Amino acid sequence: MKALSIRQPWAWLIVNGHKDIENRTWPTRFRGRVLIHAGKGMTRAEFEDAAHFIAMISPIDPLPLADMAKAARGGIVGVATITGCLPGAQKVSPWHMGDQFGFQIADARPLPFLECKGALGFFDVPSDVAAQLRQMHDLGAIT
Repeated sequence: MKALSIRQPWAWLIVNGHKDIENRTWPTRFRGRVLIHAGKGMTRAEFEDAAHFIAMISPIDPLPLADMAKAARGGIVGVATITGCLPGAQKVSPWHMGDQFGFQIADARPLPFLECKGALGFFDVPSDVAAQLRQMHDLGAIT
Protein backbone atom coordinates (compact mmCIF):
# COMPACT_ATOMS: atom_id res chain seq x y z
CA MET A 1 0.00 0.00 0.00
CA LYS A 2 1.11 3.56 -0.69
CA ALA A 3 1.99 5.99 2.08
CA LEU A 4 2.67 9.71 2.22
CA SER A 5 4.99 11.21 4.82
CA ILE A 6 3.65 14.34 6.54
CA ARG A 7 5.23 16.29 9.36
CA GLN A 8 3.52 16.69 12.70
CA PRO A 9 1.24 18.31 13.74
CA TRP A 10 -0.22 18.22 10.20
CA ALA A 11 -0.37 14.40 10.16
CA TRP A 12 -2.29 14.39 13.46
CA LEU A 13 -4.71 17.02 12.14
CA ILE A 14 -5.36 14.97 8.99
CA VAL A 15 -5.95 11.59 10.64
CA ASN A 16 -8.19 13.15 13.28
CA GLY A 17 -10.43 14.71 10.63
CA HIS A 18 -9.50 18.37 11.08
CA LYS A 19 -7.39 19.04 7.98
CA ASP A 20 -8.89 18.30 4.55
CA ILE A 21 -6.00 19.46 2.33
CA GLU A 22 -2.35 18.39 2.22
CA ASN A 23 -0.19 21.04 0.55
CA ARG A 24 2.63 20.10 -1.80
CA THR A 25 4.78 21.90 -4.37
CA TRP A 26 4.01 19.15 -6.90
CA PRO A 27 0.73 17.82 -8.33
CA THR A 28 -0.44 14.22 -8.19
CA ARG A 29 -2.74 12.01 -10.23
CA PHE A 30 -2.94 9.53 -7.36
CA ARG A 31 -6.46 8.88 -6.08
CA GLY A 32 -7.47 6.40 -3.42
CA ARG A 33 -6.52 5.14 0.04
CA VAL A 34 -3.13 6.15 1.37
CA LEU A 35 -1.41 5.51 4.67
CA ILE A 36 -0.41 8.65 6.56
CA HIS A 37 3.19 8.52 7.78
CA ALA A 38 4.30 11.01 10.44
CA GLY A 39 7.81 12.15 9.61
CA LYS A 40 10.46 12.28 12.32
CA GLY A 41 11.33 15.92 11.69
CA MET A 42 9.49 18.53 13.74
CA THR A 43 11.04 21.50 15.46
CA ARG A 44 9.42 23.48 18.25
CA ALA A 45 9.35 26.52 15.93
CA GLU A 46 7.48 24.50 13.26
CA PHE A 47 5.00 23.29 15.84
CA GLU A 48 4.46 26.81 17.19
CA ASP A 49 3.99 28.16 13.64
CA ALA A 50 1.41 25.44 13.02
CA ALA A 51 -0.40 26.26 16.27
CA HIS A 52 -0.49 29.95 15.30
CA PHE A 53 -1.91 29.11 11.84
CA ILE A 54 -4.54 26.83 13.36
CA ALA A 55 -5.60 29.58 15.77
CA MET A 56 -5.98 31.96 12.80
CA ILE A 57 -8.37 29.68 10.90
CA SER A 58 -10.26 28.58 14.01
CA PRO A 59 -10.10 31.49 16.48
CA ILE A 60 -13.42 30.80 18.23
CA ASP A 61 -12.99 27.06 18.79
CA PRO A 62 -9.28 26.19 18.59
CA LEU A 63 -8.66 22.68 17.40
CA PRO A 64 -7.13 20.36 19.97
CA LEU A 65 -3.51 19.61 19.21
CA ALA A 66 -1.54 16.61 20.33
CA ASP A 67 1.19 17.64 22.73
CA MET A 68 4.36 18.02 20.66
CA ALA A 69 6.34 15.76 22.98
CA LYS A 70 3.70 13.03 22.63
CA ALA A 71 3.04 13.33 18.89
CA ALA A 72 3.87 10.04 17.18
CA ARG A 73 6.70 10.41 14.70
CA GLY A 74 8.60 8.09 12.42
CA GLY A 75 5.78 5.77 11.47
CA ILE A 76 2.29 5.13 10.17
CA VAL A 77 -0.34 7.05 12.17
CA GLY A 78 -3.45 6.76 10.02
CA VAL A 79 -5.14 6.29 6.68
CA ALA A 80 -7.05 8.62 4.38
CA THR A 81 -8.42 8.87 0.86
CA ILE A 82 -7.01 11.32 -1.66
CA THR A 83 -9.95 12.40 -3.80
CA GLY A 84 -8.35 15.10 -5.93
CA CYS A 85 -5.55 17.57 -6.47
CA LEU A 86 -6.25 21.28 -6.80
CA PRO A 87 -3.93 24.02 -8.05
CA GLY A 88 -3.44 26.98 -5.74
CA ALA A 89 -5.88 29.09 -7.76
CA GLN A 90 -8.73 26.71 -6.83
CA LYS A 91 -8.54 27.21 -3.07
CA VAL A 92 -11.58 25.54 -1.47
CA SER A 93 -10.33 25.12 2.09
CA PRO A 94 -8.65 27.36 4.66
CA TRP A 95 -5.97 24.65 4.87
CA HIS A 96 -5.01 25.18 1.21
CA MET A 97 -1.98 27.42 0.75
CA GLY A 98 -2.49 29.52 -2.38
CA ASP A 99 0.89 28.80 -3.94
CA GLN A 100 0.69 25.02 -3.41
CA PHE A 101 -1.12 22.07 -4.92
CA GLY A 102 -3.80 20.87 -2.52
CA PHE A 103 -4.32 17.12 -2.18
CA GLN A 104 -7.98 16.77 -1.18
CA ILE A 105 -8.36 14.46 1.82
CA ALA A 106 -11.47 12.50 2.88
CA ASP A 107 -12.35 9.57 5.15
CA ALA A 108 -9.28 10.03 7.34
CA ARG A 109 -8.86 8.14 10.58
CA PRO A 110 -6.05 7.27 12.99
CA LEU A 111 -4.46 3.84 13.13
CA PRO A 112 -2.34 2.24 15.84
CA PHE A 113 1.20 3.58 15.44
CA LEU A 114 3.55 1.40 13.38
CA GLU A 115 7.19 2.41 13.20
CA CYS A 116 8.24 2.76 9.58
CA LYS A 117 10.89 4.69 7.68
CA GLY A 118 9.40 7.40 5.48
CA ALA A 119 10.39 8.67 2.05
CA LEU A 120 9.75 11.64 -0.20
CA GLY A 121 6.58 11.54 -2.29
CA PHE A 122 4.31 8.53 -2.28
CA PHE A 123 6.11 5.38 -1.22
CA ASP A 124 5.35 1.70 -0.72
CA VAL A 125 5.45 0.62 2.90
CA PRO A 126 7.92 -2.19 3.67
CA SER A 127 6.52 -5.71 3.48
CA ASP A 128 6.77 -6.24 7.26
CA VAL A 129 4.67 -3.11 7.91
CA ALA A 130 2.12 -4.20 5.29
CA ALA A 131 1.95 -7.62 6.99
CA GLN A 132 1.36 -6.00 10.40
CA LEU A 133 -1.42 -3.85 8.93
CA ARG A 134 -3.06 -6.93 7.36
CA GLN A 135 -2.84 -8.77 10.68
CA MET A 136 -4.43 -5.84 12.57
CA HIS A 137 -7.18 -5.72 9.95
CA ASP A 138 -7.80 -9.47 10.19
CA LEU A 139 -8.04 -9.20 13.99
CA GLY A 140 -10.54 -6.35 13.69
CA ALA A 141 -8.20 -3.74 15.17
CA ILE A 142 -8.56 -1.65 12.01
CA THR A 143 -11.22 -1.60 9.32
